[in-house]
Amino acid sequence: MRTSSHELDGDWKASSVGGSVRQQKVGGLAALYLAAAYLVAMPYFLVFVKYPAVTDPVEKVTMLVGNHDSMRAVYLITYVVFGIVLAVLALALSARLRDGAPTLTLAGTVAGLIWAVVLVASGMIFNAGVAAVVDLHATSPAQAVSAWQSIEPVAQGLGGSGGELLGGLWVLLMSVAALRTASLPKMLSWLGIVIGALGVISVVPALKDVAYGFGLLQIVWFVWLGIVMLRTTPRTADMRWNAEALEPRDNSLTSATV
Repeated sequence: MRTSSHELDGDWKASSVGGSVRQQKVGGLAALYLAAAYLVAMPYFLVFVKYPAVTDPVEKVTMLVGNHDSMRAVYLITYVVFGIVLAVLALALSARLRDGAPTLTLAGTVAGLIWAVVLVASGMIFNAGVAAVVDLHATSPAQAVSAWQSIEPVAQGLGGSGGELLGGLWVLLMSVAALRTASLPKMLSWLGIVIGALGVISVVPALKDVAYGFGLLQIVWFVWLGIVMLRTTPRTADMRWNAEALEPRDNSLTSATV
């Protein structure tokens, strides 16, 4: 049977897709969870509790005491669980891309896993700190304020308040690898490159608000990526193996004929 060049090289579906189908589908579900977590976190922090807008230390602790249950739940969902699920996605995406661009994929995966660990640490520090501050506030509000002023910078720094460098590097490097290997749709890869660049430049103090664009666009990227990974089929995942298996067979037949 003759295999057409379109079937092997015509679009991303016929390109090299590493990793098992099950791993790719699990990665797709992970990507959709991450998008959903963003959709929970942004309205909650920016609209409901308006956490970034509160700058007075006393008012901030008062707000924490009044909303500590919901804040701890949201931080658990959007930082601790987010980080764990992010690691699952990072490994699944690594398996998809590593055969075609091993060095870029390795560098991107390292950045992604570090980002995952840092987010988990940020969420756990924040939640433990909130619990301690709420208890302390009942007996000494002034000490509670002082304690939170020490805890918050650590949690926020790990969580990316100083810029989305790690997240930006992960998305950027993996998107460049995907573009080189055609393992994802080209437009998705270019979108990831733009998002990654926004994350990296958000570490510049004058451009810190770019991080909002990083977060909003990453929702789209996660949803799109999740759909692509969920649609991975055995035929897609095995296409490169089949193509490579055909090549030496054809060569051997040619040599035998000669």
